[in-house]
Amino acid sequence: MAPTTQQTVPAPSKFVLDEFIAVALSNTPADLHSFFESFKTLYTKKLWHQLTKKLFEFFDHPLARPYRVDVFERFVRDFEGKINQLSLVEMGVKVSKDIDNPQTHLSFLTSLLSRIDTVKSPEAHVLLLATIAHAKLLFGDLEGTKTDMDAAWKVLDALEGVEGGVNAAYYGVAADYYKAKAEYAPYYRNSLLYLACVDPEKDMSVEERLVRAHDLAISAFLADTIYNFGELLMHPILDAFNGTPHEWIKKLLFTFNEGNIGKFEALAPLFPQEPILQENYAFLRQKICLMALIESVFKRPANDRTMSFQTVAEETRLPVDEVEHLVMKALSLKLIRGSLDQVEEKAYVSWVQPRVLSREQIGGLGQRLDEWVSKLNLVEQRIASEVE
Repeated sequence: MAPTTQQTVPAPSKFVLDEFIAVALSNTPADLHSFFESFKTLYTKKLWHQLTKKLFEFFDHPLARPYRVDVFERFVRDFEGKINQLSLVEMGVKVSKDIDNPQTHLSFLTSLLSRIDTVKSPEAHVLLLATIAHAKLLFGDLEGTKTDMDAAWKVLDALEGVEGGVNAAYYGVAADYYKAKAEYAPYYRNSLLYLACVDPEKDMSVEERLVRAHDLAISAFLADTIYNFGELLMHPILDAFNGTPHEWIKKLLFTFNEGNIGKFEALAPLFPQEPILQENYAFLRQKICLMALIESVFKRPANDRTMSFQTVAEETRLPVDEVEHLVMKALSLKLIRGSLDQVEEKAYVSWVQPRVLSREQIGGLGQRLDEWVSKLNLVEQRIASEVE
């Protein structure tokens, strides 16, 4: 058995266990020999589940890396139909990372895909399709990536109770694809779904967590359909910013969610550190104004949501003659519902987009509920006195 990292070895026409084990023992470090001895025993006894577990242990051993592809192609290939197909694909995905040549890498994965029954093993099929899509993305084939993503989603969308690793593979490649396309809203959605399928502390390095937090923040700022950052603000991924030069980005996220224009203007001098924010300053200024409008409406009682243009101007720090356009923008984005009275210069708001609230916003909502309960108690007391 020779170490291999550049190309796969074609499966032999007939597998001979003793021959495979003998070659392995003579060509691998002594620390790995116990694995091959276990492989022989478990294979002979047809204990496929136990053999699968032992193979995962082997593939995770640091000394095994140069031999993983060869073991998969020569040994696992012989009995792959007898083991759990999702486990088979998980092993295949793991060892494929040792194949550096792009074409050989894809050939290895597509060959394995051709041997998986989609109907009997849909999760294995999805995991492998997502992995192939990611490989194509790394090799610059965006069209091929999208084709495989769509095929994977068609299967995944019909499944229930899917393994977290399968979902993570799909949402991970989807997020990376939309990042490559600079499509901020779909990146934001898929990236959050990816994070819901993994444990960032265990599955991601410190650097990976920071990059993910950074990319999520930038996409939240620049997506023209995202006006509520609550879900992201509650996610521990943002802790990756703490103690780094990028910590101000975390503060900016909270500033947007609060619709706080004063804090926005205070942080604006830092935008040149992120050129893409500086380049989109005009859009961000409009976005913070929209979020200030939403927050202003949200804080008002449901029976007091008629706002003069002057009030909106004060809340958003805009000239009065720009208020009408801002409210129309909010209506078109379905951030609010209502109508405008251009003669009276008033906005009538009947509904505001539901929001994931920060702790401070929940506190404000709780205070309003207390006031409402107090009013109900007064009404109850008045009615009781009249009845008596």
